[in-house]
Amino acid sequence: MTPELLTPLDLAFWNIESAGHPLHMGGLFVFDADGPDAARRAAGLLAARAARIPGLRTRIRPVWLPVGAAARHVAPDFDPLDHVRLAEPVRDFHTAAGILMQQPLERGRPPWAAHVLPGADGTSFAVLFTFHHAHADGMRAASYVLSLLDPVAAAGASAPAAAPRKRTNGSGPGLPDLRTLSGMVRGAVTEAGRGLSIASAMALAARVVPASPALASRASGARRADGAVVDLRDVNRVREATGGTVNDVLLAVVAGGLRRWLDKRGDGSGGVRPRALVPVSLRDPADPGAPGNRLSGYLARLPVDEAEPLARLRAVREDMARNKKAGPASGAGAVALLAEFIPSLGHRFGGGLIARSGRLFYDLLVSSVPLRGARGLTLADSPVREAYPLAPLAPGQSLAVGITTYEDRVCYGLLADAVAVPDLDLLARSITEEATELAAACGT
Repeated sequence: MTPELLTPLDLAFWNIESAGHPLHMGGLFVFDADGPDAARRAAGLLAARAARIPGLRTRIRPVWLPVGAAARHVAPDFDPLDHVRLAEPVRDFHTAAGILMQQPLERGRPPWAAHVLPGADGTSFAVLFTFHHAHADGMRAASYVLSLLDPVAAAGASAPAAAPRKRTNGSGPGLPDLRTLSGMVRGAVTEAGRGLSIASAMALAARVVPASPALASRASGARRADGAVVDLRDVNRVREATGGTVNDVLLAVVAGGLRRWLDKRGDGSGGVRPRALVPVSLRDPADPGAPGNRLSGYLARLPVDEAEPLARLRAVREDMARNKKAGPASGAGAVALLAEFIPSLGHRFGGGLIARSGRLFYDLLVSSVPLRGARGLTLADSPVREAYPLAPLAPGQSLAVGITTYEDRVCYGLLADAVAVPDLDLLARSITEEATELAAACGT
C-alpha cells in the first residue's frame, strides 16, 4: 500500500495532542454476556477480525516532503494482539473507560485499541474502542466497529481508496488549459474569502465571556466517564409534537441537563448560555470507510438559563435552523475547515497553540455519532445492550458529550476532566430527568 499523506485536518489532530492531553475518541459498547467466557471469546474474535481490516494496520509516520507533513503507512510488524486487550473483571464499565481514555495511544503503532472489560458479575461485558482522531472521524470509527462486530463484514472498513487520476485537457501532460486555470484562480479567491469569513466569526465568538466556570478546566489529564440512556420513542414523540429534528430534541435535553446539574451543584444556571460546537460530517454516507477526517461544524448556543423545557427546545431549534441556513462552510463552527490554510510546518510547531485556542470560541463539544442501520448487533453471540460514544476533550474544557441512537435507546456518553467534574454521575442523572420532563411537557 502506497503511503497516504494526512490531510491538513488529520495533521492538525495529530499535532495538537500532548502526553497529558490525548486526542482519541472512544466508543463504549456494553453487551449481555451469553456465558462466563463471553469476554474472552470476544477478545479472540476482535483480534482475528482486526487482522483482516486494512485500515487498522496503518500507522502514522512523518515524511520528508512536504516538510512537517505525515502519512499513513502499513505497519510491517502489525499484531492485533498489541491492540486488543482483555482486562481483569471490573465493577463499573464507565469508571474503567474513564481511566483508559486518559491514556494516550501508542504513536508508533496503528493508533487504535479495543479494551475488553469483563463484568465482575459475570452477566455482562463491555468493549471500549478507541481511535485517534487523526486516524478516523466519528463516522469512519463507527464503520470500523461495525466491521468488527457480528456479522463480520471486513469489507465495510475498506482500505483507503486510490486517488483519482488527474485528467489532462490536451495542453500537455497534467497542464491545465486557460479555462481550468481561470477556475483555479476563482476557486482560490473563494476559498480565501471563506477562510476570512470563518476567522471573523471565530473572533466574534471569542469575545464572549465563558458561560460557566464549571465548563472550564486546568487540564489535569485525569478523565471520568459516565452515561445516560433516554427512550428514543419519547424523543420521537416530542419531535412530532413540536417540530424540528430529533437532533434538536437531543441538544435541548443536553441544555436542560446542564441547567439541572449546575443548579444542583450550586453553580447556578442564571445567564448561562454555553457555546456548543456541534460537528457536522461532510463524509459521503455511502462511503463511510473513506480515509481522513471530513468535518465541519455548527456553533450553537445552549439556552441553559431558560427555565421552561419547551422554551429551551424552541430556542435550540431556532438556533440550529439559523446554522443550517448558513451552511456548514461558514461561521465559527466551521473552524475545522481553516486547517486547509495552515502549512504542514504550522501544524507541526503550532499544535499546542491551536489546541489551546479552542477554549476561546466554544465551551463544550456535543457530537452525534450515527450507527447507520445498526440493529441486533452481537459479538461472540452476546447482544449489544448500549453504545456510548466518548468525544475527545479539548484542552481547557471540562466536558464533552457524545450521542448515538441504538435500536430504541439514545445513549449519551459523557467524558470529563475528573478534577473539574467529580460529580459526572449527577450530570448523567440530570440528563435522564430532563428527557422525562420534556416528554411530560409534550404530554407523551
